[in-house]
Amino acid sequence: MQTIGRAARNLKGKAILYADKTTGSMQRAIDETQRRRSLQKEHNKDNGITPKSITKSVSDIMEGAYAGTNKNRSGKKYSVNSKNSNAKETIAIENIAQQIADVEETMYKHARNLEFEEAARARDKLSQLRESSLVAV
Repeated sequence: MQTIGRAARNLKGKAILYADKTTGSMQRAIDETQRRRSLQKEHNKDNGITPKSITKSVSDIMEGAYAGTNKNRSGKKYSVNSKNSNAKETIAIENIAQQIADVEETMYKHARNLEFEEAARARDKLSQLRESSLVAV
């Protein structure tokens, strides 16, 4: 029944309930929604409020992937401490940058194909690569 409350937060939001018969919990939710709606309408009328929808720009769902790209391509070797492992591995910074680029490309491919769970996994792996602490060797 939380869906009804979510729909009520939108100016023209509607909740469509499908069932063979109206259950007690459904009826209570409907009654409560109508009670709250009438209170809100009365409050709006008393205070001269005209409900209107908010206007917010749509943010890029992948915007978090842009933050923190390591642009250092000096060729130096670094020791990478992974948060999920106690093991240290020494790799060239170009390899880290290439891994980040590959994972980022994979993430965007999944997002374009509406494969959001796979895109999220790639995003998490990307974050893990970027958040790895880099210590000069």
